[in-house]
Order: sequence, then C-alpha cells, then structure tokens
Amino acid sequence: MKIEVFAALKNHFSKEFEVNERLETVADLRQHLRDINPSSSHLINMCRFVVEEDLVADAHPLTAEDHVIILPPSSGG
Repeated sequence: MKIEVFAALKNHFSKEFEVNERLETVADLRQHLRDINPSSSHLINMCRFVVEEDLVADAHPLTAEDHVIILPPSSGG
C-alpha cells in the first residue's frame, strides 16, 4: 500500500513510501510504523488516518492497493 505523511511525520518517514507487509487494519499499520521507527511512536499514536479520501478508525480494514494518508495533530493560530 502507498503511504503519504505530512508535517512532523516527515522527520520520521519519507514523504511517500510503500508498505508491502500484509496488514489487516489501520491499527496494524499504526503498530507497524511504530515498530519500524520507534522514535515516531508518540506522534503516530496521535495521528488520524485517511484511506481513499475517507477519515477512518483503527478497525478499518486495509488492502494492498490502498492509498493511506497519515495526518499528525495540528494547531492553528
């Protein structure tokens, strides 16, 4: 699946990258990202996930063809 990250997540991951492991849900993807880059754990825990343009919960199922956007928390001014 194709992963795209923004803002502070780019300090931990490439802006766009592929995940080839078989992951069943967004929760599995979240854990996989923490496993491959433990320093991102705190930030990953606070992120929201968008799959095919829909904001989804951790229980949302994933497929190898999905495009996942990971949105870190943000603050406005």
